[in-house]
Amino acid sequence: MGHKHTHHHHVDPNAGDTKVAFAVALNLALTVAQIIGGIFAGSLSLIADAMHNLSDAMALIIAFFARKVARRPADARMTFGYGRIEAVAALINYTTLVVVALYLVYEGIARFFAPTEVTGWIIVIVAGVALAIDLGTAALTYRLSKNSMNIRAAFLHNLADALGSVAVIIAGTLVILFEWHWVDPLVTLLIAGYILWHAAVEMPDVIRLLMLGSPDDLDTVEVIAALEAEGGVASVHHVHLWRMGEHVNALEAHIVLTSDATASQTRTALREMLLTRFSLSHCTLEIEENGTICVHSKQVIGHG
Repeated sequence: MGHKHTHHHHVDPNAGDTKVAFAVALNLALTVAQIIGGIFAGSLSLIADAMHNLSDAMALIIAFFARKVARRPADARMTFGYGRIEAVAALINYTTLVVVALYLVYEGIARFFAPTEVTGWIIVIVAGVALAIDLGTAALTYRLSKNSMNIRAAFLHNLADALGSVAVIIAGTLVILFEWHWVDPLVTLLIAGYILWHAAVEMPDVIRLLMLGSPDDLDTVEVIAALEAEGGVASVHHVHLWRMGEHVNALEAHIVLTSDATASQTRTALREMLLTRFSLSHCTLEIEENGTICVHSKQVIGHG
């Protein structure tokens, strides 16, 4: 696995907060409109879309407060800072998506066995308004989503809901033209399936971050080999490579020196190599010489 360098453009935090707050208001208003429309039309797919919109609003609220907390500086209780709260928020959002989707599956299957007539034109009108608002909300959060898995989770909520609105419009149109009332629960199941697919794709990366997994763009074996290839290094062990945050990688390693190596010079050379080759700026290197090698060196990652 190779490595890559990513450049992230600065986004004004306050401007981003305003966009997220506005998106929350839009989604809450839309949820109310869709629930009312769904009740009058007797449409499960429209109510399903409303439930998803409600989860969108909750996702954005969680994302909004997570952004606020993440900007707090490190302190004695949280020495790494609060940035990882955004990953926690993303996990909560994806989990709620899964719960909503499973509920929609249950309701959709039940509606197949107990079908009800739906009013197609109400479905089409309300879903059309929903589509416009979903696309507007997605546009508000698109730029922010590039640099934050927290906002990306909320953005995907909206994107999925926009596609759901398209499906609901199609369902309403088919009801109007052909009176195919069974299309309504079918679309509900399709929306639920799409939500579950998105959650399955995005959740592993969030969980990997929270579990201190190694970065996707760095190969641990390659990093160890590069360390051992440097002059003055006899072996490397106790290697930990993890993501401190979504865009900050960190390394800890024990370095065993050769008999002719100097600790300070070797450490400096290793730090420069790690920075230029792997973009690793947060590195903790424990230097070990003959007679000082730690007793657990055979039990941890590395070739010690």
